[in-house]
Amino acid sequence: MQHNEEDIKLKKISLPVWGKLIKVIFKSKKNLIIMTAFAVSLAVLDSVNLILNKYVLDEFVGNNNFEYFTPFIIINILYALIFGLCVYGFIYQGGIIEANVSYDLRKQAFKTLQRLPFSYYDKTPQGWIMARMTSDARRLSQVISWGIIDFVWSILLMIITLIILYVYNWRLAIVVSIGLPFMFMITTYFRKKVLIKQREARHFNSELTAKYNESFHGARTSKTLGIEQSNLMEFDATAEKMMRTSIKATSISSIYSSCLLMACYLIVSVVMITGTFFVREQMIVVGTLYLFIRSTISFFDPMTVLTSFISSLQVAQASAERIIELIETESEIIDSPEVVEKYGDWFNKKKENWEPLHGDIEFKDVTFYYNENEIILDNFNLKIKRGMSVALVGHTGSGKTTIVNLTSRFYEPKKGQILIDGRDYKERSISWLHERLGYVLQSPQLFSTTVMENIRYGRLDATDEEVIAASKAIGLHTFIEKLDKGYDTHVGEGGNLLSLGQKQLISFARAILANPSILILDEATSSIDSEAEYLIQQATKSLLKNRTSLIVAHRLSTIVDSDLIVLLDGGKILEQGTHHELLEKRGAYFELYKNQFLAEKDNLYVQEMQKL
Repeated sequence: MQHNEEDIKLKKISLPVWGKLIKVIFKSKKNLIIMTAFAVSLAVLDSVNLILNKYVLDEFVGNNNFEYFTPFIIINILYALIFGLCVYGFIYQGGIIEANVSYDLRKQAFKTLQRLPFSYYDKTPQGWIMARMTSDARRLSQVISWGIIDFVWSILLMIITLIILYVYNWRLAIVVSIGLPFMFMITTYFRKKVLIKQREARHFNSELTAKYNESFHGARTSKTLGIEQSNLMEFDATAEKMMRTSIKATSISSIYSSCLLMACYLIVSVVMITGTFFVREQMIVVGTLYLFIRSTISFFDPMTVLTSFISSLQVAQASAERIIELIETESEIIDSPEVVEKYGDWFNKKKENWEPLHGDIEFKDVTFYYNENEIILDNFNLKIKRGMSVALVGHTGSGKTTIVNLTSRFYEPKKGQILIDGRDYKERSISWLHERLGYVLQSPQLFSTTVMENIRYGRLDATDEEVIAASKAIGLHTFIEKLDKGYDTHVGEGGNLLSLGQKQLISFARAILANPSILILDEATSSIDSEAEYLIQQATKSLLKNRTSLIVAHRLSTIVDSDLIVLLDGGKILEQGTHHELLEKRGAYFELYKNQFLAEKDNLYVQEMQKL
């Protein structure tokens, strides 16, 4: 399997991208200032500690002078307390900033997702979106919060330490300064190599996780096909690649640590040799030599942190680009500035200016396609009067679902107009239309909460009594009362604790509660049992009365009472009329209905025979 280049290679740091992300951290300006102050204090305290140690050598050891021993003890105690306080403040403020950055990134991304149309979700894998909202947001919040402050601490500590060294002896300080770039180059070179190998190992780990998942879900298939040996060999090959890559990363990492320590102690050796000469010539004292040796060794930590931060930016560059791409994604379907001014937008609705929606719908010369070379509707025309129930029938790909999606403004025509109550629906806001729609899908979507709350999603301000009334209207109340906790029963993730028919009934109750002006049933009864279908048919007869409704159905028996049946083929209307009118024509609809009727009879016969 070929690696994705983006997964393995380290990207160059893009300042514009990180500039946009750093703006997020400045929303926590107060916490950032406090945290920076603690970082500066820690850098100063780390440097001061070198001076205190020098004093011990010069006065207590070298001169045998203990006159200020007691004050020195007190200073050290105070130093320890202040250092501990700074560490606490540093970590506490850093944690707050990390949480705020993660929250803000996810909030911005989720807000974008709320206003994006169906076309975005058609083209974007769910896993890609989930990765942006979880791992990418977490990684970036850590890099932005801790990384920047670690960078500040490292730079300040190195600068302050160098200043101290130059103050005590500029000649010896030059020796240290010359050696630092070599340490930096070694760290940068090996860090990059280690990161690439670690990313390869994570890539293989992802493959192993996927294979674990496949083995669990496909256990029955694997055993029936007898391919356990093949699965094991494939798994073993990937596991071996991960093992080899991990060992390689460990090997490079150990070489890196050794080389860096060697470089560090080579510089220390040069400092010791040069410093010893200076001590012998009485140019410096022993305490000053110790100060230089200890300072040279102390450059190891900030140097590692500094290069680690730069590497983290490289590693997170792809995540930064992806989450910025998500946040800045523009919807293909937007309201004009004039419409927003009058009706408001998704999150600031001006409902006082919203006109009522009566339900007249007209397609005028509508052309639509998902791909330019595959036109779905071509100069399509259809008039639907308010209060009509219109059934859209036809083979798969005939344009049924496209028509209801265009009506719902989940997509917009490439050419032509769609009129709602005689006006182009682009002249009103998307939210004006969507809040007046009821949409029941073939596969009902329930949320991981109670039955009561799932129905209440139809209208969030509905009372418990209104929810119960909607359930009674759909024939669902009796079933709910039999549940352990009634309306407070948890439906499980995606409603997996309920049958498909029960989930669909809940989605119908949700639609009834919303009391929509336009109701859309997209093959809503095609996957449920006959008992649930009967309940829905009985309840929807009153629901559809005097309400504009569009019904997409494969089973023609469910739409015989519709006011208008439109038979589609290749995005064009073959026939339209009532059920009886179309049967009398003895055309395409008649043949379709006859064939389906005979097929259903055959199925019933087979079922009866199986029972015997």
